[in-house]
Amino acid sequence: MKTGTKVLLAVLAVILILGFGFYRFWAGNYNSMVVKREGVSGQWAQVQNQYQRRYDLIPNLVATVKGYASHESEVFTNIADARSKAGGVMQISDEVLNNPESFARFQQAQNDLGSALQRLLVVTENYPQLKADQNFLALQDQLEGTENRIATERKRFNDVVQDYNVFIKQFPRSIIANMSGFTAKEYFAANTDAQAAPAVQF
Repeated sequence: MKTGTKVLLAVLAVILILGFGFYRFWAGNYNSMVVKREGVSGQWAQVQNQYQRRYDLIPNLVATVKGYASHESEVFTNIADARSKAGGVMQISDEVLNNPESFARFQQAQNDLGSALQRLLVVTENYPQLKADQNFLALQDQLEGTENRIATERKRFNDVVQDYNVFIKQFPRSIIANMSGFTAKEYFAANTDAQAAPAVQF
């Protein structure tokens, strides 16, 4: 075999090895990004499930409180408005995670609903008979549990988002992420009053 042919074959072998190594690197990182992005979407669904649970508890809670405090019309109007706004952004696709403005609107609507619930529960302090009502106590327990689950799922969401964001921003994976359309996701931000669990202890 001629020397030129040997050199050509050696060059081709090196190119093939490098090409295969590059393909494995690209495909491996791309697939890992897909897995992590799907993890973010899955955790987003869990957050929504808990917000939906809270959303569904509100009519029963309000109806029970109205039975004892029907003249607290401003509180009931505020909670109805907040629930209506939250309902408008409740079941939205995880595409909102790619849009900071939509994500902020979703978070603000949930914060407003949480604040309205806190105000409703403060009102109940003035009604001892209501605080002794078994139906109210059961709803109060469910709400407290739901608020705790919301906080837990939000933290888990932020954890998986951090893992995903760090992964796609590290070099050289950031090149693959930019070329393949993987973008950083938004975090849930702490809210000083609305995101605290309502004070439901009596």
